[in-house]
Amino acid sequence: MPGWQALRTELHPLGVEIVTVSLELSDPEASRPFIEAAAPEHPSLLDPTHKLDALFGVVNIPNVIWIDEEGIIVRPAEPGWPGPMHYPESFAKRMAERMAEAAKAAAAAKDEGGPKPPDLMKLLGSGQVRDSYPDAIRDWARNGASSAFAMPPNHVVDASQPRPLEKSEGAAHFELANHFWRIGERDAAIRHFNECHQLQPENWTYKRQAWSLVGNERAGGGEIGRFSQAPLPGEEADWPFDTNFNDNVAELEPGQYYPKTIE
Repeated sequence: MPGWQALRTELHPLGVEIVTVSLELSDPEASRPFIEAAAPEHPSLLDPTHKLDALFGVVNIPNVIWIDEEGIIVRPAEPGWPGPMHYPESFAKRMAERMAEAAKAAAAAKDEGGPKPPDLMKLLGSGQVRDSYPDAIRDWARNGASSAFAMPPNHVVDASQPRPLEKSEGAAHFELANHFWRIGERDAAIRHFNECHQLQPENWTYKRQAWSLVGNERAGGGEIGRFSQAPLPGEEADWPFDTNFNDNVAELEPGQYYPKTIE
């Protein structure tokens, strides 16, 4: 997104480099339009096998990792933005329409007199404060290790996600799912996707990657096809995954999707 390029332009004279990474197992063409639209001067990388998840604890997008000039992590993976997000008008309009359709479908699925469906956009907008996050990066750029936002190593460890055996098993299943999807063995891929979702349910990149592969096809592709991560109305019984984006987000409390890590 162009916001990262703008922040890079501002902070690069202070020694800051931005590196953006696209987590997408499809071919590079899936990421190309977004990268070209941003016209970045900074490195823009592709991570088709989600190595950032396994190595750095990335569990959602956008996640940000701060690394100092010595190669030391000073903030582990956390939700973060370069500032207010400005999407192309057509893209924003179609996204709003898609979310409205999802909310309407959820409401229709409830029995009359049942609980009101949650506001998905409100849930997604809660937690980490998007507009002020880059101010923390600016403070770090100016003050280095003395910045209040730069963590010493022991605090980085404490703030990092725990890594029990289930996460390693989940990463293995995700890697197998990637392999089987690439060679066209979709049934096997979906089995392994479902396994990794059960083992690491808090990893939204694992789930959203799988959901978008099928959702994009069923939505007919297009500008926002990859953001279709739930069954289309009337196709619920044919959805191959145990979970979907709309239902999973609806189960969350405010602030859970993008946890607040910076006050």
